[in-house]
Amino acid sequence: MTRFLTVAFMMLGVYLIGTAAVAEIKSSEAEFKEHCAMCHPDGGNIMNPQKTLSKKDRSLHKIVTEADIIKIMRNPGPGMTRFDEKTVSDKEAKTIADYIIKTFK
Repeated sequence: MTRFLTVAFMMLGVYLIGTAAVAEIKSSEAEFKEHCAMCHPDGGNIMNPQKTLSKKDRSLHKIVTEADIIKIMRNPGPGMTRFDEKTVSDKEAKTIADYIIKTFK
């Protein structure tokens, strides 16, 4: 019986961790949709098609880490909205950057 309960609790733990991971993914996707998707639909770029969110284009412009993406969010070039800490918190910015890296390959 003890072994059964141990296995049951382990399975519950795995389920809860998986559920939290799915919630985090939805949260990061929601953040991206709220702040970025209007100008970057499906990872594209409506203002400058040469600067998509694809890994290839990010690498070409030396934007390879979360910190690089956040730096661009905080101090963008011409045509991009600036997202200061009041508009997008550091936590939200990190979530968005992580989503971009994991989603647009």
